[in-house]
Amino acid sequence: MPDAVLFETVAPHVALVTLNRPEARNAVNGALAQALDAAVARVEAEDDIRVAILTGAGPHAFCAGADLKEVAAGRGAALYTERGGFAGFVRASRKKPWIAAAQGHALAGGLELLLACDMAVAAEGATFGLPEVKRSLVAAAGGVFRLPRALPRAIAFEMIATGEPITGTRAEALGLVNAAVPAEQVMAAALALAARITVNAPIAVRESLAIARRANDLEDDALWTLCGEASRAIRETEDFQEGPRAFIEKRAPRWVGR
Repeated sequence: MPDAVLFETVAPHVALVTLNRPEARNAVNGALAQALDAAVARVEAEDDIRVAILTGAGPHAFCAGADLKEVAAGRGAALYTERGGFAGFVRASRKKPWIAAAQGHALAGGLELLLACDMAVAAEGATFGLPEVKRSLVAAAGGVFRLPRALPRAIAFEMIATGEPITGTRAEALGLVNAAVPAEQVMAAALALAARITVNAPIAVRESLAIARRANDLEDDALWTLCGEASRAIRETEDFQEGPRAFIEKRAPRWVGR
């Protein structure tokens, strides 16, 4: 059997994690959940990796959600891991930025994977939706609360209550994804976005995103506290000295990530 998830370094400091079940539209089974959980841990553990891109194999689907054959066979619990929840990903603790590269449709749990990423690039003709209500289900892997955070309230509620999808082009217009491009350009666009991140100080990126991810969950006083803690932590790093030095010397910074 081929690996359910592929892992490779595709550019300096950039890992590509590919859901590799194209024959099942990259639907999540137990093997994929375990492999994606392991990929998250590897990204976090390897110092040289600063950004991860999550994509799906094949032209048709980023991810079709849960593998319903597995669920029907009584193996639904295998689609979750202790660390990451559904697909080993949606509840995973991650410090480094993840970019979803949706070359195809992202539906149900597939959209929930995209929503769990920090940024996304999508194919113009791909569709994005939470069709769970059409099967008397709830998008409980984060969809029902992350979608209203990502979209205007009325649009998110419409998508959740009707189960009807939107296109990549509309997803871009509404701010659900960073860019919608022709399908054959999705990976190039994701790599370009990753490159714009990796030129920056990696610790500063991680500390900044850690606060930004909690912006909707905490009151301002708590967020001010986190900002102060992050600033103090960064002042202790070598990169804090390197940034001003590179500016004065009129050269690109040489970040060491410590």
